Amino acid sequence: MFELRCTVRNCQNLLNPTETGLTCNARHHFDRAKQGYWNLTQPQDRKSKKPGDCDEAVLARHRWLERGHAAGLVAELSTWVKMDGRDTTLRTLDLGCGEGYFGPALFSDAPDGYCGIDLSKTAIKLATRRWPAATWVLANADRELPAAEASVDRVVSLFGRRPITEIKRCLSPEGICVIAVPGEEDLIELREQVQQAGHRRRRGDVIVEEMEDAGLRCVEQRTWKHQVTLDHDAIQDALAMTYRAVRHSQQARLSSIDTMNVTLAADLLLFRHK
Repeated sequence: MFELRCTVRNCQNLLNPTETGLTCNARHHFDRAKQGYWNLTQPQDRKSKKPGDCDEAVLARHRWLERGHAAGLVAELSTWVKMDGRDTTLRTLDLGCGEGYFGPALFSDAPDGYCGIDLSKTAIKLATRRWPAATWVLANADRELPAAEASVDRVVSLFGRRPITEIKRCLSPEGICVIAVPGEEDLIELREQVQQAGHRRRRGDVIVEEMEDAGLRCVEQRTWKHQVTLDHDAIQDALAMTYRAVRHSQQARLSSIDTMNVTLAADLLLFRHK
């Protein structure tokens, strides 16, 4: 199991397994849900009745990934996350892991060293069902991460959270951080139809600047791009999972479209300590 750290404010002690859950030296206790994940949320994380992504977005993303649209992206990322030559199990922290698609797709050979974190209970339940051998945590990845200093070999944020200071704290001296964000052409055809304007925005440059300021150097950048033909159901899922058509008037513009050729694109960034 991935070694976790207590999330109670100002505690930060390591959590040790007991017969009833996880407990730190300060006697803070966390239960394991019957589905198999660990609930490390704190009161400040529960201001909403259902924190994290809404169920509609989670389930739409689940169906989208099950169609295989991210297979090429996994192949592109796999060349970065392979870190051969280590004698010990590599430890991977997946921030905003969602319903758990990328974990087993990229790290299936090391479930003991993998931990996926998400604030959506629906997403974590799906992730635990997909890959029971891994460690799944319900927690807020925007706050302090449940890992000790310099203990993680790979931090990945694939369209998820990026708490930069915490990433740097957790990352081992020889570790890597892999970030993926939507590219400027991602779903551009869909956005042109829905919003009647295809706004292009480059996110990578801003992220590189922020990470560099925190002491993490960008050692490589790539752009992944793929063309797909989406049927009506896939179009609706794309809208739901990206929050790009929340108004009925916008959705109506696509109601009569059965298929659409769409560009998928992602900016990929690889970081190391300076």
